[in-house]
Amino acid sequence: MLYYLFQYLEQEYQFPGAQLFQFITFRAAMAILLALAISTIYGKKIINLLLRQQVGETVRDLGLAGQSEKAGTPTMGGLIIIFSTIIPVLLFAKLENIYIILLLITTLWMGAIGFLDDYIKIFKKNKAGLHGKFKVVGQVGLGIIVGASLYFHPGVTIREEVKNPVPVVSNENIEQQFTPEEAKSTKTTIPFVKNNEFDYADLITWISPDLRDYAWLIFIPLVIIIVTAVSNGANLTDGIDGLAAGSSAIIVITLGIFAWVSGNIIFSDYLNVMYIPNSGEMTVFITAFAGALIGFLWYNTFPAQVFMGDTGSLTIGGIIAVLAIATRKEWLIPILCGIFLMENVSVIMQVSWFKYTRKKFGEGRRIFLMSPLHHHYQKRGYHESKIVVRFWIVGILLAILTIVTLKIR
Repeated sequence: MLYYLFQYLEQEYQFPGAQLFQFITFRAAMAILLALAISTIYGKKIINLLLRQQVGETVRDLGLAGQSEKAGTPTMGGLIIIFSTIIPVLLFAKLENIYIILLLITTLWMGAIGFLDDYIKIFKKNKAGLHGKFKVVGQVGLGIIVGASLYFHPGVTIREEVKNPVPVVSNENIEQQFTPEEAKSTKTTIPFVKNNEFDYADLITWISPDLRDYAWLIFIPLVIIIVTAVSNGANLTDGIDGLAAGSSAIIVITLGIFAWVSGNIIFSDYLNVMYIPNSGEMTVFITAFAGALIGFLWYNTFPAQVFMGDTGSLTIGGIIAVLAIATRKEWLIPILCGIFLMENVSVIMQVSWFKYTRKKFGEGRRIFLMSPLHHHYQKRGYHESKIVVRFWIVGILLAILTIVTLKIR
C-alpha cells in the first residue's frame, strides 16, 4: 500500500525520496526491518494473549530429557510469523503481482489448516487434531490453485531465446539469429545438467508434439506432490526448540537470492540463470518472511517461550514449496531442504522397517532410537541446543551447495 502511495506522491507532487519505493532492494530492506520489529515487539503481546487463553502445549510422555518442562508452553505461535509476514508485504509489495498473490493465498490457506489443527488439539482436547485426510485435501487444494495459476496465468513467463523466422545473410553465410522474448513455458532448472534446464512438456511431447497443450497434466500433480511433501517435512522438523524456524530461515534466505537474481535481467544474464520476469517482487515477501522467522526465534530458542504449532509449521512448508516452484528451483529442494528430507525419510524408514519386521519376525524392530531424526539424537543424550545448532550448520552447508549447483553443469 505504501508502494502505491509513494508512487502517487512521486508522480503528482515529486515528493522527495518517494522514488526509493520503486526499488525492490529498498522495499525488501524495509520489509525485513518491519517484520523483525513486529515479531519481536508484538510477539510478546501475542504470547501473553495465548497464555491468558490457556493455549498451552500438551506434551506426550516420550521419555525425552526436559520434556515435562515444556508442558503448558503456549503454542499456535505461528500466528506471530503469519502476521509479521503479511503486514510488511501489504505495505511494501506490489499487490497485483501474481507471485505475491499466490504467496499471500498460500500463507492464509496453510495457516488456516494449521490453526484448525491446533484448535482441535487444544480446545477440543483431541490430541490427534485435524484428521490426516483433511490436511491432505487442504494441501492438494492449494497445490491445484498454485499449479493452475503458474501454468495458465499470462503473467507467469520466462525469457527464452526465440529463433527468428527469417535467416540473416551476412558475408555470403546464412545465419539464424535468436531474439530474447517473454514466453509461457514449463521449463525449470535442474542441477548438474549441461544446459541446466528441463521442460516438463517433453515428458509427453515425445508421444506427439500436439500434446504440449496438455503439459498441465504433468505440472499440476507435481506441484501438489511438492507442496504436500515440503509442508509435511516442515511439520515433522518442528519437534525441538528453534529447529524448524532456524532451518526454514536459512532455506528462505537462499530462495530470496534465487528470486532476486532470477528477477533481475542483468544479473540473471551474467550468471546464466533463467530470467523470470516480475519474480523479483517475491524478494519483498521473502525478506518479510525471513524477518518474521528470525523474530520468532527470539522467543522460540531454548528454552522456548512459545511453540509455532501446526499453524506455523504447515504455513512455513507451504510457502517454501511455492517459492521453490515459482523461482523454478523445485528440483533443488532435496538439497536445499535436506533437513526436511532427512526428517521425512527417517520417519518413513522407521515405520516401514517396524511394520516389515513385525510381520516377518512377530516383533517390530527400529532403525533409529526414535523418529523423526532429531529425537534419535535426543535419545542418545545430546542436548537440544547442540542438536539444533548442528542441524543449522548442516542447513547452511546445504544452502551453499544449492547455490553452487547452479554453476556445476
